[in-house]
Amino acid sequence: MIDKNTVQQAVEEWLQGKEYFLVDVSISEDDRIVVVIDHADGVWIEDCAELSRYIESRLDRDAEDYELEVGSAGLGQPFRVKRQYEIHVGKSVETQTNGGEKFRGTLLEVDDEGFSLSVEEKVLEEGRKRPVKREVIHRFAYADVAYTKYLIKIK
Repeated sequence: MIDKNTVQQAVEEWLQGKEYFLVDVSISEDDRIVVVIDHADGVWIEDCAELSRYIESRLDRDAEDYELEVGSAGLGQPFRVKRQYEIHVGKSVETQTNGGEKFRGTLLEVDDEGFSLSVEEKVLEEGRKRPVKREVIHRFAYADVAYTKYLIKIK
C-alpha cells in the first residue's frame, strides 16, 4: 500500500511558493489516491495535471500499482480546512450545525476556534406587533458544525 505521508510530502513540496493549498489526501485500500487542492481564485486543470505528474515522479510505478486523481475542492462541496473558510470571508455560505439547524448568511470572520456569520432573521422587537428583518451575528465552533459550504446564488 502506498504511504499517505509520501504523497502528502510530494504535494507539500509542489505547493511551496504557490498560492494553492492542500485540502485532503486520501488513499483507499486498493491504492486509489485522491488529492484535493484549492486556491482563492479557483483551480486550473493545467495545475492539477502538473501536480499529478509531480506526484507520479515521486512514486515508483514498478513497485506499486495505483490510480491517481488530482482535483479541486469543488464549489458546492463542504469546507474541510480553515483556509477554505478564510478565502470565503465576505461571501454567502450555508452552515448546518451538528444538531441539524441550518444558517445562510455572510461569512464575517474566521479564527482558529471557529467563525462568525451574519444572518438576516426576523426578530420581534419590543413595542412592535410584527417581526422585522435584522442582521444577527452567530458564532460557531468548528466542532459544532456538520458542514459549511459556499452558497451559489443564481439570479
